[in-house]
Amino acid sequence: MPLDPEIEAWLARNPRGTMGVEATREAYRRVSAACAEVWEGVEVEDSVVAGLPVRIYGAGSSPVLVYLHGGRFFSGDLDTHDGACRALAAHSACRVAAVHYRLAPEHRFPAALQDAVAVVREFQQQGLKVGVGGDSAGGNLAAAAALVLCGRGRELACQMLIYPMLDATCGLPSHLRYASGHGPGSDDMQRGWAEYLLGDADPEDPRVSPLWAEDLAGLPPAFVLTAEYDSLRDEGERYAERLREAGVVVTLSRLEGAIHGVFTMGGTLALGREATRRAGHWLRQTLSKTGTA
Repeated sequence: MPLDPEIEAWLARNPRGTMGVEATREAYRRVSAACAEVWEGVEVEDSVVAGLPVRIYGAGSSPVLVYLHGGRFFSGDLDTHDGACRALAAHSACRVAAVHYRLAPEHRFPAALQDAVAVVREFQQQGLKVGVGGDSAGGNLAAAAALVLCGRGRELACQMLIYPMLDATCGLPSHLRYASGHGPGSDDMQRGWAEYLLGDADPEDPRVSPLWAEDLAGLPPAFVLTAEYDSLRDEGERYAERLREAGVVVTLSRLEGAIHGVFTMGGTLALGREATRRAGHWLRQTLSKTGTA
């Protein structure tokens, strides 16, 4: 379908440009603050888990979704995703534990993945039902963490992948179609990979690119949300297809007319609110059924 008119108008007001690392981080904070969903009545606590800053949304001993924020591995933080995490907690009736993992280029692969795995393990040690999720680069970390943890016999309840970065080769057709324009494009994703990976890193290592994993059997149920006008669309949908082929229960949901980044823009865009609603309702059905593992 055509690009959503509300998104088209937003893009016209917010042209993209190339910036350095610190300027990109500041711009992301500014845009996120202006576009965030507003949710009242969600209990929020800043904490430290596995030595990392973690913001926990929701109370009690309900199941936990460990959430990894997007930002192409080198930007984003607890504040950029505050509105989206509040919405997820409200829609899902589970706790959302947002992690401020170490960012590139100061800390390159596998630092962020190690952080994600460490936080999940600490919650698992409390006997809780734990899922993992994230958007964009955070979706990469969630998928990679699921591969690492399930490969070591540590079961996860679910994985929630919001337009995830799953293929560092950037070789599928949507990368050509959306190389630039329509918001963050393939050029932007390739910049993120360049900041995250050292020169000798293998882009086909499944811990880098979960799409290249040979065996996906035994992974937890997955929710994969893609955006129509997104360079990452094809890799997300291909991963969902491969999960299904491996016997994993998958819910694939494409946001028609949407661009990359819409998940954190619910305060401005109706499709942003729809994205968090779909993800939260899936979490309610998948993660919130019981409180213990």
